[in-house]
Amino acid sequence: MKDETKNWIAYAGENLHSAVILLESGLLNPCLQNIQQSVEKYLKALLLEKDQKIRKTHSISELHTMLQDIGIAIGLTEDQCDLLDAVYLPSKYPLGSVLPDFDPR
Repeated sequence: MKDETKNWIAYAGENLHSAVILLESGLLNPCLQNIQQSVEKYLKALLLEKDQKIRKTHSISELHTMLQDIGIAIGLTEDQCDLLDAVYLPSKYPLGSVLPDFDPR
């Protein structure tokens, strides 16, 4: 495995571990943010390992398509990709929660 891939996997693992801690603490928006970031980084690691250039994107759907284009199936449905894409901005910024009827104040 390439060193660059290992770095991306390590960061993805930190996001996943953080998501578990946040979930256990009831901090759902940051939990969702870390889950999205973990998936994004794992997908980018896979692309890098397969000698693909990664773009500056947070779109799980776009990364999923890039992997499909090189013949790699990853077990995420289109709906799951769309859900993860929908999580990114509202869980990161105070634009409204990803979760209905949630106000972190």
